[in-house]
Amino acid sequence: MTSGTDTDAKTGTTPGTSPAHGRRPARRSSMEKDTTPQPQPLPPTDVDTGTDVDTGTGTDTDTDTAPGFGAAPTPDGGVAPDGDVAEDSVWEELVTSALLGTDRRTPARFAGRAARDAPGALLDAAALHTVRRRAGLRAGPAAPPPEPAPEDPREPLPEAARRRLDQLLAGRAAPSPAGRRGAAPDLTELLPQWLLLANERGYKAPAATLPALLDAARARTDLRPQALRLAGPRGLWLARLNPEWRFALRGAGAGSSLPAPGDREGVRLLWDEGLFAERVALLGAVRAADPTAGRALLASTWSTERAEDRLMFVDSLRTGLSDADEEFLEAALGDRSRNVRATAAELLSALPASALAGRMAGRAVTCVGLDRTADEPTITVEAPHECDTAMQRDGLTATPPAGRGERSWWLGQLVEAAPLSCWPPRFGGRGPEEIVALPVADDWQNELHAAWCRAAVRQRDAAWSRALLGSPATPPATGPGTSSLAERAQLLSTLPPEERALWVAAFVAAHGLSEAFQLLGVCEVPWAEPLGRAVVDALDIAREAGSYPWSFSGVMGLAERCLAPEAARQLESLTARPDETEDISPGAGGYWAEAFQRLVSTLRLRAAMRAELTEPPPAPGTPASP
Repeated sequence: MTSGTDTDAKTGTTPGTSPAHGRRPARRSSMEKDTTPQPQPLPPTDVDTGTDVDTGTGTDTDTDTAPGFGAAPTPDGGVAPDGDVAEDSVWEELVTSALLGTDRRTPARFAGRAARDAPGALLDAAALHTVRRRAGLRAGPAAPPPEPAPEDPREPLPEAARRRLDQLLAGRAAPSPAGRRGAAPDLTELLPQWLLLANERGYKAPAATLPALLDAARARTDLRPQALRLAGPRGLWLARLNPEWRFALRGAGAGSSLPAPGDREGVRLLWDEGLFAERVALLGAVRAADPTAGRALLASTWSTERAEDRLMFVDSLRTGLSDADEEFLEAALGDRSRNVRATAAELLSALPASALAGRMAGRAVTCVGLDRTADEPTITVEAPHECDTAMQRDGLTATPPAGRGERSWWLGQLVEAAPLSCWPPRFGGRGPEEIVALPVADDWQNELHAAWCRAAVRQRDAAWSRALLGSPATPPATGPGTSSLAERAQLLSTLPPEERALWVAAFVAAHGLSEAFQLLGVCEVPWAEPLGRAVVDALDIAREAGSYPWSFSGVMGLAERCLAPEAARQLESLTARPDETEDISPGAGGYWAEAFQRLVSTLRLRAAMRAELTEPPPAPGTPASP
């Protein structure tokens, strides 16, 4: 029942008067508690029944002195007298004491304990409070389950190949004492070759292996294309669930499967609305299947694309590049971006019949000609005196890099972009070998031949590559075209694989292995028999000469990956450890024996890998491995 005047529920006084004398109360001390209503946390609920323990409603029989909520529990599970201490305050007190140490900050409830008992009491109380805090948590809404993994219709791996994959993903062989590699194969170096073989045979990765396969691909970018191909659609599905595997989504259109190139509606929708990574992947797929459709897709939105995007898109035209792309690329020469213009010019110069190639040929032949008045025909060079606007529009860069002269820089770009077919008429019908053999006046030979090398690589001209390579037996410093091993490796890449292997084999036989590493790297794997035999013979010669094997560690590593497995028989005789008296260099024979043992073991392991991946399918009625 209420009266006309509100009364305090606890004191029976009216607000604003003193309980004793009815006077207005004095100014409130700053130390007094602010009675302004504050938001209060939800009252704790009983874990079992969900009833309110503070209000006592429902069937809950707990009181507000229940340990862990309103009261501060003692280490033995009882209730401390200070039952009004909040749970959070108790927990903060325990954490502070744990951080500072019980000798510096002992909780009040442990004050009566001996100093030696305080740490144990603290841990007991922390364990008890941890359980209470976890039990008091309210369950959040359950996350929706992911979509089921898509089916992969490819054949499962044979059981032996499955075990081999687990072994290869487990890591490299254990190191030998004193940092030596030992005779065991390096398993991580064989994983790329295994993935290539498995993908060629159309197998899929076992579901249980997908996490380790994705981890390996994350750590090594060289594994990614083949690892993701083996992982297939289930690997992409799994990659969407782990941020550490997002690299897999970038290479597959941000995790969504690309529409088939013939699906016009799907292609159009993704091209108009997809993310940049999706659009790059889509353009590459369409271009590979239908170059004309890919170019039309790019042209439909070209004028609205950002400069950095246009650069990536125009570079995709390398796939399936043909004369039909000339009109689009010619228009791109007027692009606002210098990088886009340069890329378009590079692609046009790879089309010998293009208008740009004709313009470059006209400029180049005015700079390089034949002087017939000398004692013998000699090539004369008059480098350009300026780089005008038209030359820059066609892709020439006016400013040379540091250390290069302007005129030689402009000349090299002109000759590189000019079609090689313009030179025989300019030099009286001579072929590439005769032209390369002509002397060049005024020390322009290196600049001219280097530009011809770049042109031969860009235009994939095998005849000019042969001429510039010269005979493999010729000392590199006196060759007809170039003495640079890097340029020779690029020229070799334009030759057929068989011819390439024969040329490098002859080079190794003539000059040994010290300069052959870059050349061996461009040869087709496994090495053809003449090349493999030449490499093994050169290694044997180095062993007999007393060299140490680590001087040829790069070549030995290539041999482990690239020699045909059948070469193991040829190497058997080199695996024996010689007598110390036979060593020219102390211990060299033992090191060589160990290196050859590792090489033979690796070749045999590669042969076993290949056999495991070509196992016949199981007989009808035999259950396949999961």
